[in-house]
Amino acid sequence: MSERKRKKVVCTEAAVAPEHILAEHKHQTDLTPEKQTKHESAAVGRSHYFTTNNDLQSRLGEDFFHQPCISLAKEFLGKVLVRMCADGSELRARIVETEAYLGGEDKASHSAGGKRTERNTAMFMKPGTIYVYPIYGIYLCMNVSSEGEGAAVLLRSLEPLQGHPVMRQLRAARRKEGARQLKDKELCNGPSKLCQALNIPHCFDRRDLATDPEVWLERDPNSDPKANHDIVSAPRVGSSPMGSGPRSLGAFIFAAIPV
Repeated sequence: MSERKRKKVVCTEAAVAPEHILAEHKHQTDLTPEKQTKHESAAVGRSHYFTTNNDLQSRLGEDFFHQPCISLAKEFLGKVLVRMCADGSELRARIVETEAYLGGEDKASHSAGGKRTERNTAMFMKPGTIYVYPIYGIYLCMNVSSEGEGAAVLLRSLEPLQGHPVMRQLRAARRKEGARQLKDKELCNGPSKLCQALNIPHCFDRRDLATDPEVWLERDPNSDPKANHDIVSAPRVGSSPMGSGPRSLGAFIFAAIPV
């Protein structure tokens, strides 16, 4: 599978949060140590995942993504998606639900039958390439390519770990005025919701998740890599199975999802 060379993408759409959200976020990060302490003590459920430096040892590199689609969909579960904000702070969320799309053999995939288009180019690029596409003309979904011609994994749901206030503001900016405040578990519990909460723009399409400076994947520092987590598999949400047999189950759900 040949990889198309990609020039540096300059985002013409909002790749950072709306100005009023950034202003509030900057105000929080500019507080003096004394005020910062008071501000943090007032915050509800401040995450113990808060860090100021990127732990390079935890970041997953190219080798991790070089595995078959179903295997990668399972391996994503429990890993942490990190989004670097414009002010240097980070949003973090644990992957708890994924879907595997197996490429040309999968009738529900954008690459069914080996079809290549401008839209789905990322699915045919090297494993670890981000594939962001719009649905209903206004929402976005984030996928990551795997081994296999045109195969990719859809990120369906995340568990917020760090940056809850910013995620909540980013979600609120796309909701009706006066809508109730979202619970933590509602911030990233859907493909489009997680893109809103982590501010994943369309121009992230075709970026390399293994090397990108604004978004990457890490091992959970608080989990035991040797522990065997139970994984629940079920037919994909919103689409028919690709056929008969064990490979017809393309959705993988982490059993330890918070409730």
